[in-house]
This record gives sequence, C-alpha cells and structure tokens, in this order.
Amino acid sequence: MLNKGLRNQESIRIDNILKVLHSLTFVPKFWNLEDLLLLENELKDLGMNVESLQNFNEEQLIFHLQRLHFDWNHFEIFADFLIAFSKESQFDFSGKAIAVYDYVQKESKVFSFGILNKIAAAKANL
Repeated sequence: MLNKGLRNQESIRIDNILKVLHSLTFVPKFWNLEDLLLLENELKDLGMNVESLQNFNEEQLIFHLQRLHFDWNHFEIFADFLIAFSKESQFDFSGKAIAVYDYVQKESKVFSFGILNKIAAAKANL
C-alpha cells in the first residue's frame, strides 16, 4: 500500500498521463503513424501500448489498471479515453470501456447517473 504522500504523487502522475491521452483524442483526425507514436509514448507510461491494449480482455485491463493504483475517477477518465479513441481510429475499445464503467459503477458502491449515461451511450454506438 502506498503512503499518503506517494499516493498523491502517483495520483498526480496518472492524472497528467490521462490528460495527455485525452488531449490526443480531442481533435478529430485521421490516425497516422506520428499520432499513434504519440499515443504509444503516453500509454507506455501506463505499462501498455495499443497492441497490448487490444490484446487485454476486460478483466485483464481492469486488473492492470488496479495495479497502477487507479482510483475511481482515473478508471472513468481512462474509459472516456477509450471511447474517444474508438470514435476516431480504426480500433474499437468500446467494449472495454463499458467493462471499466461497469466495474466503477459496481465496485465504487456509489451510483452515478453520469456513468450510467456513458454506458448507455457506448452501448448505443456498438
């Protein structure tokens, strides 16, 4: 278990990585090699790349994110990234995003209409 100071530093590090990942999907574009390399570089900080992300099943992805000490907010932001990335690229991570949203909804023991709406929207786009 991380102590409070290390947990805060780790949380800030994860927040920064997720912000960059989200910013890469914010502007609609055609994903070329340069864009994928930027994405790969950020995913590397989370111990994965696009290929491993594609190869993870839902349970493996959630377990991997747990090992990185993601909190509930980090899980949700990462799922948001997966949805945004799926819209703008040749990859479809919607199913994995739905699994992450479901995990947060069930395990956090806090019901969120926001997450419920995100699940419904993601399922509608499948």
